[in-house]
Amino acid sequence: MASVINFPVSPSFVINSQYKTSFRARAQSVGGGDSTVLSSGSIAVNGDPVSREKEKNGALIDVGNGTLKPRVEKKKLVKNVISEELEVLWDDGYGTDSVKDYLDAAKEIIKPDGGPPRWFCPVDCGCPLKGSPTLLFLPGIDGLGLGLILHHKPLGKAFEVRCLHIPVYDRTPFEGLVKFVEETVRREHASSPEKPIYLVGDSFGGCLALAVAARNPTIDLILILSNPATSFGRSQLQPLFPILKAIPDELHGAVPYLLSYVMGDPIKMAMVNIENRLPPRIKLEQLSNNLPALLPRLSVMSDIIPKDTLLWKLKLLKSASAYANSRLHAVKAEVLVLASGKDNMLPSEDEAKRLNNSLQNCIVRNFKDNGHTLLLEEGISLLTIIKGTCKYRRSRKLDSVADFLPPSRQEFKYAFDQVVGLLRVASSSVMLSTLEDGKIVKGLAGVPNEGPVLLVGYHMLLGFELYSLVEEFLREKNIMVHGIAHPEIFLGRLENSSNEFGMTDWLKVMGAVPVAARNLFKLLSTKSHVLLYPGGAREALHYKGEEYKLFWPEQQEFVRMAARFGATIVPFGAVGEDDIADLVLDYKDLMSIPVINDYVRELARDTVNIRDETRGEVANQALFFPGLLPKVPGRFYYLFGKPIQTKGREVSLKDKENANELYLHIKSQVERCLDYLLKKREEDPYRNIIDRTAYRAVYGDEVPTFKLD
Repeated sequence: MASVINFPVSPSFVINSQYKTSFRARAQSVGGGDSTVLSSGSIAVNGDPVSREKEKNGALIDVGNGTLKPRVEKKKLVKNVISEELEVLWDDGYGTDSVKDYLDAAKEIIKPDGGPPRWFCPVDCGCPLKGSPTLLFLPGIDGLGLGLILHHKPLGKAFEVRCLHIPVYDRTPFEGLVKFVEETVRREHASSPEKPIYLVGDSFGGCLALAVAARNPTIDLILILSNPATSFGRSQLQPLFPILKAIPDELHGAVPYLLSYVMGDPIKMAMVNIENRLPPRIKLEQLSNNLPALLPRLSVMSDIIPKDTLLWKLKLLKSASAYANSRLHAVKAEVLVLASGKDNMLPSEDEAKRLNNSLQNCIVRNFKDNGHTLLLEEGISLLTIIKGTCKYRRSRKLDSVADFLPPSRQEFKYAFDQVVGLLRVASSSVMLSTLEDGKIVKGLAGVPNEGPVLLVGYHMLLGFELYSLVEEFLREKNIMVHGIAHPEIFLGRLENSSNEFGMTDWLKVMGAVPVAARNLFKLLSTKSHVLLYPGGAREALHYKGEEYKLFWPEQQEFVRMAARFGATIVPFGAVGEDDIADLVLDYKDLMSIPVINDYVRELARDTVNIRDETRGEVANQALFFPGLLPKVPGRFYYLFGKPIQTKGREVSLKDKENANELYLHIKSQVERCLDYLLKKREEDPYRNIIDRTAYRAVYGDEVPTFKLD
């Protein structure tokens, strides 16, 4: 009997002489110590010469009774290169694997070996960052443990990934599976009590994760539930389940095919590795190639879920749902529920709402266009979702700076092509910077590459300028700019009613951190590029007639903080909000409208006040959503002023008068940048989107702008 994967409970492998496979996994000891990579495609026993060669080389030891055990010798180990941090725009590998890989791997793993449930570590995950937490994947009804195959590579950088495999013919009851996972969780907690443990539960696995969390309220667990089967009793397919028992065995082969279409969207599965920025014709061509390659592989579904196994799994789902639902009150863990809008198997969106109300610490993200097999369909990486919902941490408490993972190349493309792509194209931003000699040049050459750098500027209406600014620093300089953002963005109260993975989540993925002196301190101490808006919400939510007016507080604390670390301060201005939309309803207008004013007051009452000022315009921090009237788009313009050095001035800037003098100088430079741009944009022959579109149609190049002085 063959185990193509390992399980930490016992690193022994019982090999069936009739079974060979090429599925690869990392064999690992209980304590998470030394490991080696095994490919069971080269394993056979009972005289097979390949197997004997393996034994000669010391990869396996025959310990009798047909059992082979991996021999761990340091000289023969695969070198694990463990890094402490990821580079900006790293390649996370998301999109390189697809459902075809899932079905191909399923063929390797489903052969009966008579063994119990076990864990395996996918080789695709590679070596995680130093100090990474453990992530345990609990599979759905298939039980294979391959449901994260699209996400192995990105998750493998941030987690020690282990996947639960439940053999096809295993009949372990739900309580037995709960105890098995629980033992692993407790062992992990005992070895690393300061780290959280992640349980990613897919459908049935969601019930398993909730059950384990309910039984272990004192362990720091983070649950990520993808369409959890706690709603199994209300499944749309309940009327059909009794019919499955009566279907003749010879016709059962068609059932898994039907289930595969009910559970997932074949189109979205086939779209996984197709670039979104490709022209429609090429995307359609690639889709037409992927679908025919996918459909024949679905035949393996009848082997994954034979009739007896399907009937057993349905009983297992029923008991799992009842067990988990009866213990929801005992779950103390953080919970993130991912719900599909086109789930034809379970009422997942309604269930997400119920769980959000029933659990003590739960948030929801809806994916309206996905089916039940959310993790196997086109979309965004699970790691991106974890980062965007602030669920990634390596210790008991989230550290927005130390736990930040820089955006990957794939996240960069998705965010700036699909999320804000329309705004980016419409605004066609012009970036200018100032060299040390005062010369203004196109691009960001005037902004220092070496940190710490503090970018201080004007906040456009609703922060329209943020997206192009962050994108250009990544694109041109490969530099991550961390924006100091209002804490409401991180508390979830600004999310839309649909709970979709949206703009506020992407801001966190792209480096936003809550405004706090400790966060600014940490960022500057790590030589980061930091984006600071002294005017904050007062500027971003200004009233009519207040465009390009600064509302800065009297305190100049950021100057002293910058001097403490010798940071370079770069003042900047950005204009163009009035070329995108007209502000038709400001705070005063909204407060004069019945019903709406009550909503605004309620929002303001619950808002975190980050200013301790008792006077001045900036003390007015009321949050609201202004009424805008879109215009034919103009253009965004940015000017970064001459860098201001604070290195060596720490002592002098401790003096309040000196600090205030520099503070006022920075403010005047921001105003100067704004005045320059407002004047020069009148000279831009391509300020209007119609002119820019015509230019691109003729020349196809980057659209020019006004002449620089």
